[in-house]
Amino acid sequence: MGARRFLAAAVQLCAGSDKAVNLDKAEALVREAARQGAALVALPEVFNWRGAQAEEIASAEPIPGPTTARLGRLAQALRIHLLGGSVLERAGSGGKAFNTSCLFNPRGELIASYRKAHLFDIDLAGHVTMRESDTRQGGGELASAVTELGCIGLSICYDLRFPELYRQLTRSGAQIIMVPSAFTFPTGAAHWEILLRARAIENQVYVVAPDQIGHSPSGVNNFGNSLIVDPWGKPLARAADRELVIVAEIDLDYLDRVRRELPCLDHVKFVV
Repeated sequence: MGARRFLAAAVQLCAGSDKAVNLDKAEALVREAARQGAALVALPEVFNWRGAQAEEIASAEPIPGPTTARLGRLAQALRIHLLGGSVLERAGSGGKAFNTSCLFNPRGELIASYRKAHLFDIDLAGHVTMRESDTRQGGGELASAVTELGCIGLSICYDLRFPELYRQLTRSGAQIIMVPSAFTFPTGAAHWEILLRARAIENQVYVVAPDQIGHSPSGVNNFGNSLIVDPWGKPLARAADRELVIVAEIDLDYLDRVRRELPCLDHVKFVV
């Protein structure tokens, strides 16, 4: 039987265009989380490289590849479950990259991977314009893994706005859902916490959401405010405005109690 209570950590950082520097920074923060006792550690979206959009396809790498190999070694060395928030995954024949999240177990094995389904194509007048679909392609499959820490479901950033994905993950058994992100400041200030708490409440799950902080090399200002939320929708840990690690307790007995006392998931009438 796996652990029913353990610590989870969300790593908040600002990635640039130097992969070596980014990976060293990420490893140092993961090690800090492990020193604080975290059994599950999550990095943010595109934690290993952020640069000009025109360089994304060239910067993408295979999975398995150099970044995932390093993550596997780190998970094994620290004996933790480690989420590599996302990396740009090279597609066949030089096509558009996938944005892929990878989950490793304490043996360093890749046990689940998820390609971000929803692409961030927006135009907020006076704030931010982005078209991820110019250089990235979306995935089409859900991903979760049954682990010693419970069932962990995977999602990435803009997916957060699509509740159907989270309900499907919950129906497949997810107790903890990861949301590694690089939320823009305008959308984050308006919606980040509301959406995270809503997904936790609707599905009665823990949500672990590490976010990028600061300005990316392409000029995007990221919101930060990484959060860990419990199944009642209560924020358990919130990041300050800098690179750091936040840690909170995951209690699966409490999750079971919430679902037992308020059995919303048993009362669902309409299934999308």
